[in-house]
Amino acid sequence: MQLKNRSISLPLKISFLVFSMVLNCMGIVILQLAGDDVSYSNLGLLEAFKDLPIAFISLFAANFITRFGSKPSLIFSLIIVGICCSLFPFLNVFWFFKLWFAVIGVSFSLAKISIYGILRNNITNETALAKTMSSVEASFMIGVFVVNMGFGWLISSEYSEHWKFGFLLISLLSFVNVFILFRTEIAENPASMQPTSLLSFTRFFSKTHFLFFIIIFTIVFIEQNFNSWLPSFYKNHLKVNSFFALQASAFLALFSFIGRLVTSHIIQRFSLFRYFMFCVGTMLMMLLVSYVLFLNDYNNVSLFIYPFIGLFLAPLYPVISSRMISNIDKNDINIFTSLIVIFSSLGSSFGSMMMSYIFELKYGNHYAFFISLAVILLFVLSFVYFKSYVSKNENNY
Repeated sequence: MQLKNRSISLPLKISFLVFSMVLNCMGIVILQLAGDDVSYSNLGLLEAFKDLPIAFISLFAANFITRFGSKPSLIFSLIIVGICCSLFPFLNVFWFFKLWFAVIGVSFSLAKISIYGILRNNITNETALAKTMSSVEASFMIGVFVVNMGFGWLISSEYSEHWKFGFLLISLLSFVNVFILFRTEIAENPASMQPTSLLSFTRFFSKTHFLFFIIIFTIVFIEQNFNSWLPSFYKNHLKVNSFFALQASAFLALFSFIGRLVTSHIIQRFSLFRYFMFCVGTMLMMLLVSYVLFLNDYNNVSLFIYPFIGLFLAPLYPVISSRMISNIDKNDINIFTSLIVIFSSLGSSFGSMMMSYIFELKYGNHYAFFISLAVILLFVLSFVYFKSYVSKNENNY
């Protein structure tokens, strides 16, 4: 069983690696286009072009995946990404970036629902599912690290004007993973499953489920504000150059990867509630400390704190998602995952749009303060959610 899990998880990790690179190049695009007479508010809308199609398509993706299967759907999404990345270096108009992110968003919607469905269909043990999901999600953070380090090096080199050609490597990786998926044996849901209607989504809006979705929204809201806007904060308010601004995001991703990797090994040893709340509380404390240091002109110290926050931010999403998914019937997994993707995309879009207006209104120096408010909200929601969940299921966390 363990060997099978490993063979399945490899192409899923590569898939998340690919999508993390194309989704989290947003910070790089913002950094590069901000100097080309493109306003922050317009750049903030790029996030909406990526995330709103994710939310919309997710309403219908469950039927598509049920009809064609999780594996073919994942392969299809990777082929689309490969084609998009191969076109990216050759077009340089703003409308193309909007279209590009929209297509990437649609592909990611199909891919994420397919990946979660594959995990749920092939791994039945709850502990094994949580461990595998954490390790697969960890590869997402490696993609963020690679894309920021790679493009950071390219932008700061003598070949900086050719930075877009880095997307050709992502295209190549997409097609290589398609080949690996074709050779990987993956169990699918029965073909007799009935198509779902929009009314099928409503049964997942009980108090406990709704709290879960709001928590997912808040976690992604916080993550997106780090991933997309941290480079701009470093450059504009901590006064570092573009290369070091991107390194901040790269090392945030590296520590996020470490956080998820460690979580995948120790999650079964701790109370889920206490572990989750410890991560949230520690993250809040670090944000407040960095904000106080920044206000007192200790920018050099503040600069090094942000990447370490990834250790405690990154485990939140896979920990809480795996717990809920393991208790969802296999026949409902595509619908439930669609809702996770919808609320995730809305959190990402709203987070980036809100931060874009904060930067536009010259409040970017209060970056840590605004994120801290979101973390406080997350802390309160999480506490209520876990207590409600424990009360409903009579489990001891």
